[in-house]
Amino acid sequence: MERNWPDGVRAVLHVDMDAFYASIEVRDDPSLRGRPVIVGGPKDARGVVSAASYEARRYGVRSAMPLRTAGRLCPQGVFLPVRMERYAEISAAIFAMLDRFSPLVEPLSVDEAFLDLTGSERLLGGPVVAARSIRAAIAAEFGLTASVGVAPNKFVAKIASDLEKPDALVVVRPDGVRAFLAPLAVERMWGIGPKGAAALRALGVATFGQLAQADPGRLRAGFGSQVEALQALAVGRDDRPVHCSTAPKSLGREVTFPEDVTDPETLHATLVHLADSVASRLRRENLQARCVTLKLRYAPFRTLTRRTTLQEPVRTTSALLEAALALFREKTPGAREPVRLIGLAASGFGAQELLFSSPAEERGTRLEGAVDRVRERFGAAALKRGTVLASSRARKDRKGTEGG
Repeated sequence: MERNWPDGVRAVLHVDMDAFYASIEVRDDPSLRGRPVIVGGPKDARGVVSAASYEARRYGVRSAMPLRTAGRLCPQGVFLPVRMERYAEISAAIFAMLDRFSPLVEPLSVDEAFLDLTGSERLLGGPVVAARSIRAAIAAEFGLTASVGVAPNKFVAKIASDLEKPDALVVVRPDGVRAFLAPLAVERMWGIGPKGAAALRALGVATFGQLAQADPGRLRAGFGSQVEALQALAVGRDDRPVHCSTAPKSLGREVTFPEDVTDPETLHATLVHLADSVASRLRRENLQARCVTLKLRYAPFRTLTRRTTLQEPVRTTSALLEAALALFREKTPGAREPVRLIGLAASGFGAQELLFSSPAEERGTRLEGAVDRVRERFGAAALKRGTVLASSRARKDRKGTEGG
């Protein structure tokens, strides 16, 4: 019989589906079982890997990796297109099943969620028993596997669910949190990102235990005001509640031109404006995005969309614009083809739960947050980016010359 969870102590589960997209493809086509499955498109396409089965991961294939790189690493892999409608359909059914276990289910993305099971002893037998029941229900009802972490808070539960993937249950009891975290590599610190982990290692901090004991003054040069929060997490302190998320799935803006446009300056200035608008909304909603989508409509009404997955979550104009321009330059045909509509969208808001940004992203967020406050007080036109103003003046000058 499972040992009871201590009375009055929070019990949080993190449920994370194993290689979700790839696992659905294998479930729908059993002939793929045991083979390296890579979801994202043809291996010679310019896109990125959306998901890789564990067989493919043994060859070094990872999500967000360019498909061409995945093709070189795993030429015998089965490369499949993304079937988002199918994945969303199964995701919705899984979340409906999770609602049977708790009224507090917080989705992070289509394939992972937090559940608060505090005080579930009488109804469910306690959080550990409930975790086993959830994994059994996912296997029986959907033919899929999930890894689950059980802990006193979200941060530790998230780390626990990832520790022994796939198809694992890791329980971290309240009296064992510090001992569980201390030997873990800083790369496992959810939310810090590869750049942050590299910066810690450069300071001689390689584990959670070393981070907890490090001199805050040494860390402050690289992490600023984040140091206290980092060291609190290193010993497993995290008071964030589990809540039912109402965040939008994507935020975007688009512009339809009165006349088809081929001028690169106009298109660039419009992308700057769109990135600025979307970034401002991300900050207002306290969201970070990991996916950027560019939408182009050509004459006659031929629409092209391209999407990229970023290594780290962002919410600044510069980061969104960099991704959008890369999509425009590298993934669209004929830069001079007349454009009727251009749009930019940000999504992948599972990253909103990431606790830290890179130092550059944090500086950019602070600067652009100041711009947001000026605009709120004096109006949207109070501050405009130089690129937009310069392009606007250039268009006016050209019109004046042409009309003279």
